[in-house]
Amino acid sequence: MKWMIYGANGYTGELIAREAVQRGERPVLAGRSAGKLEALASELGLEHRVFSLDDRSGLAGGLMGIDLVLHCAGPFSATSAPMIEACLAAKAHYLDITGEISVFEHAHAQHARAQAAGIVVCPGVGFDVIPTDCVAAALKAALPDATHLALGFDSRSGFSPGTAKTSVEGLAQGGKVRENGVIRSVPLAYHVRRIDFGDGEKLAMTIPWGDVSTAFHTTGIANIETFIPGSPSMIANAKRANYFRWLLGMTFVQNLIKARIAKTVKGPSAELRDKLITHVWGEARNAAGTTKTARIQVANGYALTVTGALAVIAHLDAQGAAGGAYTPSRLCGAGLVEQLPGSGAMRVD
Repeated sequence: MKWMIYGANGYTGELIAREAVQRGERPVLAGRSAGKLEALASELGLEHRVFSLDDRSGLAGGLMGIDLVLHCAGPFSATSAPMIEACLAAKAHYLDITGEISVFEHAHAQHARAQAAGIVVCPGVGFDVIPTDCVAAALKAALPDATHLALGFDSRSGFSPGTAKTSVEGLAQGGKVRENGVIRSVPLAYHVRRIDFGDGEKLAMTIPWGDVSTAFHTTGIANIETFIPGSPSMIANAKRANYFRWLLGMTFVQNLIKARIAKTVKGPSAELRDKLITHVWGEARNAAGTTKTARIQVANGYALTVTGALAVIAHLDAQGAAGGAYTPSRLCGAGLVEQLPGSGAMRVD
């Protein structure tokens, strides 16, 4: 199978490219920045292609002969739709490493078209959202009549430039939860509770994580919230931010903040990444009040994104799949996260 990393010159794309070569893979590197791509491709001895997502003819030519695209160029709210369209036309599988709810919803809306094209469309094959998606699937199996699902993680992996920019966009859009099957906009830090993610009980707040979309497609559970731990001051600041979200949503403010991020945020070093672990948690509840809780310890977010994306590519190469839109656990099974380096066993109580 001939596959491509689009956005290979970005922080995470480069990590994936280097690990793929270490494993004997020969991905095609692609993106719109010729200089950075040429240097990386030359160093790794790989083919590279330069094209932009807003050039339809160039995009079609760029995917010529490609069987699968791993899309790593964010912000995915702007880049995923044109790449999905190009993959549908080229009949190439589409994977990405997004965590954006709107991207997941758009991708799953393409299910019938992906079936007709015979391709897999599976966004979120990294830390966003493999661990939490697998936890959601395990909890659904443990409590089939669950009506409510809460998911979350305790991570200190830090931000890459792309992730930081996406987070700034997310602040302007506020919080998101799923209620009675429908995604609803809510204030930041909408719900606050104490949670033991696996490292002791901590104060936690809701965030608009991708599982608000994906866990519904995985489990059918109609009420979903996602949490991260936060100090009292962090939660108070998030609540205060609700009063000036309108300002964060202004284009010139977004551009100013993103320009600052581009200059100052470089992403965590390999040494720092190797020291970090992540605790992932989930809780399902049914109408009778019965609850099931799941926990698993995994590698840091960037390491898991690298190994997770490559595991999904290997799965498709070895086993294939019927065309359609998928979540990671529906494509590869709920045990996917346990197979990744740095992961422990999932405990469901």
